[in-house]
Amino acid sequence: MKLSGNRLRRMVGALSARLPEVGLDVVDDRRRRRGQRWELETILKAMLLGLMAGCKSLADVEVLTAKLSVGARRKLRLPPMKDTTLRDAVVRLHPYEAREALHRLVKAAERRKALELLEGLPFHAASLDGKWSAIPSLDHHYAQQKTHDDGLKSYGMVRTITSVLVTSSAKVVLDAMPVPAETNETGIFPHAFGALMRKYGGLVDLVMYDAGATSMENMAHVVGAGKHFLFCIADKRWLLFQKAELVLGDCREDRVQARSEEILSKSTSLVRSLFIATAPSGYKDWEHIRTILRVRYETVENGVIVSEENRYLVSSVAPTAITGKQWLALIRSRWGVENNCHWTLDAIFKEDDHPWIEADPRGTVVIMVLRRIAYDLLTLFRSVTLRSEETRATPWKALLAWVYDALIASTVAQLEDLREREPLAFR
Repeated sequence: MKLSGNRLRRMVGALSARLPEVGLDVVDDRRRRRGQRWELETILKAMLLGLMAGCKSLADVEVLTAKLSVGARRKLRLPPMKDTTLRDAVVRLHPYEAREALHRLVKAAERRKALELLEGLPFHAASLDGKWSAIPSLDHHYAQQKTHDDGLKSYGMVRTITSVLVTSSAKVVLDAMPVPAETNETGIFPHAFGALMRKYGGLVDLVMYDAGATSMENMAHVVGAGKHFLFCIADKRWLLFQKAELVLGDCREDRVQARSEEILSKSTSLVRSLFIATAPSGYKDWEHIRTILRVRYETVENGVIVSEENRYLVSSVAPTAITGKQWLALIRSRWGVENNCHWTLDAIFKEDDHPWIEADPRGTVVIMVLRRIAYDLLTLFRSVTLRSEETRATPWKALLAWVYDALIASTVAQLEDLREREPLAFR
């Protein structure tokens, strides 16, 4: 779909306005000064634009920077760049520096009130989840050694913990913490949570996670920081699960606290029913749990229930502190980290198929963080900058195509009177 002149102009205007909020000019440049041709800021800008335009490799970014229109090149101040130049700069960048750039973007969005709480929700919540990508190299630090099913060949598994603000219209990534090779999601959770609180303690009141990080220690970390948790419990062998099932496993219909129906097709719908109970005294070993929740999922076809599934959760929030409708909305929002973020990274940005850098695990992690910055820039544009409901429903593939078209097709005349914006000061 070709963009009109106004849309080309609007896209380039949005890029030139939002890119300075990432603060690429303050990223620590670890390259040797001798022989440098381009500033690190320019290199990282090229990579972010390449990610946003749907490039599948550094070679694609090289082609894109060579094809930029005169208008876009002048407005964005971006020269043609070689893929080797891009790679050499990224592998010297520390993931912490990339994460700090991500934090600056989110903080700028918060300051301009682009992260407003969705109507019907009681407070802001962050949903955390692990994500991994396989690469043919390993370093036993950023990449954990794994073996293929045939047992003959090893590969590296690069993992991150993604934190997403799931209670705003723009499901922005708040942080992406690398998981060291020697630990797992449960072990890294206190560090990921601590980093989240240091940056967004005034924004986030509740953290959510699947069963992968549910432990007494992690609950204590959250409550000790003055925040609340909502954790899933999934293993039927757990005493915690058995007690939850004992309390809420056989509930009458008159105990349903909230219900919602999602239309899947003309003949099929998904009905969610929520049951809530106060944690009994038998939970004294899990002293921070105040509420047990059960969500029953019923798939209905032509008025007949064809499947049923139950999921259990525990929380430090008191049962009556929020309404049943708000509880159900929070539980549904938890999936934003997977359905909005991780799905987009895999299906649209092709992160697993095209990690860009495979021979250097640290470089792989840096690209993963840059990809999340690109995701945030686009989700903020689609969910906040675009005004109409129709344009906010623009498919992700179309959005990436808009960026590409704007970069190669916008003319000098279309962009000549775009208002210049002063870069934000981060020092």
